[in-house]
Amino acid sequence: MQITTQEVELRVDDSMMRVYTAAPIGAEQYPGILLYSEIFQLTAPILRSVQRLAGHGFVVAAPEIYHRIEPIGTVIGYDDLGRMRGNDDARRTSVAEFDADFRASLDYLAHSDRVSSGQLGTMGFCIGGHLSFRCALQPEVKAAVCCYPTGLHTDKLGKDSKAGTLSISAEIKGELLINFGDSDPHVPIEGQQAIIDALQKAGVRHTIKHYPGEHAFMRDEGPRYDSECADAVWADAVNMFKKVFDK
Repeated sequence: MQITTQEVELRVDDSMMRVYTAAPIGAEQYPGILLYSEIFQLTAPILRSVQRLAGHGFVVAAPEIYHRIEPIGTVIGYDDLGRMRGNDDARRTSVAEFDADFRASLDYLAHSDRVSSGQLGTMGFCIGGHLSFRCALQPEVKAAVCCYPTGLHTDKLGKDSKAGTLSISAEIKGELLINFGDSDPHVPIEGQQAIIDALQKAGVRHTIKHYPGEHAFMRDEGPRYDSECADAVWADAVNMFKKVFDK
């Protein structure tokens, strides 16, 4: 499908949050997907991810996760200074603030005339994988794709050392697809198993996929990118979303 893109502004906690959106051309309604970036915000690979997903028949919205800290439009570089800056911004953002952001974003999608009623999902990478998992705690979220979610197994998100996300995973009513890289130092094998054990104990519907990639193997820029693994994740994600929303 051909798509159209635009930027919208949402006010959250008296802060302006820029949201990059993409949707198929036309007036038809489609499921809405809230897509969360890595710590680097709306980089070129993330914008391409939004566009790619929208082209499969979804209305996709990606917010700037550090809108309270960074100037509107800030894109953080994929280098050591950028990594330190992105992690520092994360440490200055509370779980409550992240929760307020996805609440505003979900409400935006739910009230859009392009989004089918009751069809909301989420997808995210790295810290965005954790945010997507947390977003899935909302009862209206039918499906979530979490790619190498950081902080889930350590119970840390942003400035909060006790995010409590896994401990309340039984509240998830939708379906999860979680993708791990086998050589990911941020989500090591023991951490991956802790997440799997928690989901099984909570009775959450989930699918776990393991890939021979590093952390951020889906980022189509830089040496970590693995196109074969990334294509497989995208295929699984689109298929799961369509299966869930076709019910």
